[in-house]
Amino acid sequence: MTGLRAHGGRIDLAASLYPEAPVPWLDLSTGINPRAWASDPMPAVDLTVLPSPASIAALESAAAAVFGIDADRVVALPGSEIGLRMLSCLDLPHPLRVVVPSYATHGDVFAAAIPIVRAVIDAVDAGTLLLANPNNPDGLLDPPARLLAIARRGAWVIVDEAFVDLLPSYSVVPHLETSDRVIVFRSFGKTFGLPGVRLGFMIGPPLQIAMLRARLGAWPISAHATAYGTAAYRDTTWLNATRAAIVDRAARLDAVLARHGLDAIGDCPSFRLIETDDAPALFERMARAGILTRAFDHDPRWLRFGVPGDDMAFERLDRALGRD
Repeated sequence: MTGLRAHGGRIDLAASLYPEAPVPWLDLSTGINPRAWASDPMPAVDLTVLPSPASIAALESAAAAVFGIDADRVVALPGSEIGLRMLSCLDLPHPLRVVVPSYATHGDVFAAAIPIVRAVIDAVDAGTLLLANPNNPDGLLDPPARLLAIARRGAWVIVDEAFVDLLPSYSVVPHLETSDRVIVFRSFGKTFGLPGVRLGFMIGPPLQIAMLRARLGAWPISAHATAYGTAAYRDTTWLNATRAAIVDRAARLDAVLARHGLDAIGDCPSFRLIETDDAPALFERMARAGILTRAFDHDPRWLRFGVPGDDMAFERLDRALGRD
């Protein structure tokens, strides 16, 4: 169970722990969009050459247009987690604070960081503050103005916007000025349903962008990430339709949970959190039905459900929740 609490998506581990569960497994443990982006044909990828600087620049330009900022403020990464783990090379000021609860990675980013709850972040006026918006696992959201106010009082603010593509009005990025002490991370895989591509981005002030580019080197991402990312970010029709559809599916998940006496927490349409004394037993029941949800060491009363992708997935979840 320890591995299943550390990260979502461990169907391999779940299958070994629950060998009698029906297959295929339904993975609701990650919040990754189960309706992945696709095109016909899919982008051509030439693996016999390195991605050119021009092709990587085109990717960053396509992503920047979606994010709402100039392309020279955006640097492509082999996954946003890599960027978070490289923050130490940017010489950010102390004290270092991390909002909890949130991603396990955040606690690993800074050595001896001071944990701080979200309710009191407005008092921060110096050092560095790392948080997620929307937060994980509770889906809490802050308006950009709150985060910008902290930065403009003197603190550096690092915002993990892994899920904000589906809630663009909550992104701080379009509101940034060049002088703002704000660094933002964005994830490709969660929104576009292609986490195996391993693609993310950092948005920040020019100096920090230059420092990270120097650390990453000439070829920071793969040919697949370059080609798929460029095509996907240019497909704004798909992205706009996905934003609308996932909000509808999140409302449907709320209704399914409520029908079984479970109240959903959070405003992130990619997942819902429930809090109940029965969470451990409910996790077991779901797992024995071949449905992987996400439990947490932080609070054993928490259980997170990713939004199902289609009618069959909703019906399977509904049936499993109805069993005693």
